[in-house]
Amino acid sequence: MIMRTAHESSHDLAQRSLSQKLWSWRYIVLRRLSQFVILLLFFGSAHWGWEVAKDVPLLSGNLSGSKFIGLIPMADPFAALQIFLAGHVLQTEAILGAALVLGFYILVGGRVFCAWACPVNPVTDLAGWLRVRFDIRPTFILSRNMRYFVLALTLVLSVLTGVAAFEWVSPVGMAHREIIFGVGFGAMALLSIFLFDLFVLKHGWCGHLCPLGAFWSVVGKINPTLRVRFDKTTCTHCGECAKVCPEPQVLNLKHLEEKGFVFSGECSNCGRCTPVCPENSLVFDFKPLIRAHNAQVQGSVSVSETQRRV
Repeated sequence: MIMRTAHESSHDLAQRSLSQKLWSWRYIVLRRLSQFVILLLFFGSAHWGWEVAKDVPLLSGNLSGSKFIGLIPMADPFAALQIFLAGHVLQTEAILGAALVLGFYILVGGRVFCAWACPVNPVTDLAGWLRVRFDIRPTFILSRNMRYFVLALTLVLSVLTGVAAFEWVSPVGMAHREIIFGVGFGAMALLSIFLFDLFVLKHGWCGHLCPLGAFWSVVGKINPTLRVRFDKTTCTHCGECAKVCPEPQVLNLKHLEEKGFVFSGECSNCGRCTPVCPENSLVFDFKPLIRAHNAQVQGSVSVSETQRRV
């Protein structure tokens, strides 16, 4: 394996042509498009009367509970869990909707919601980009496990108070309602998160505090399909992937070499790491194919070592 320094890798990235740089931004563009389309479907149905048939909206409701084309119910499983723990009886449609959404995100990766659907994500991404550009240092350090404490606290409060605790104060819900319906404190919530992430703690909200992100991280642990594959035979340990990853702890090289893919549920499959890798050591792949790929690579390495010894 040819070893290259981090400085050489950074230089190579800086020397990319415009078309190569645009290609490296493809996942950012696709994520913004996905977030925009979701909001547009809600907005168009609410304000422009988008319908699939007379009096049947294309997409009604909000991120906590909605219905697509008047037939397919969708519900936030975390919201449904809070409502259930608060002592309320869930309607059959809500249970079905939560099951459908939960099943979808189990297949594509739980925290995919955070990177590809959440309306707060563009705000936190902007704050993160500005932090790097102006070299703003964090005010204090906070464990990323704090979000799991907030998750547990949210569920306990739902039991004790008889209301869905996080849904009352959720910046995600407030932001969505503000954008679609123009009511609530969504703008203030987004501004608060932006300033917190910019001046106080890098990736502070999404990476350290958000209980919804923690919930999807737990779900993401059982993702059986889409993962980021890691090829240890080509990796030069340049560190470019960790620089752009909002959850750099998931790129622990020791764990990656053992598993052959990013297995942590905290990975949001945002795709940032894959285009910046100079050696293409990180790529999206399906989990069953990853095992076959790793077995083939390991076999090739074993053959090469045997030939060298001979």
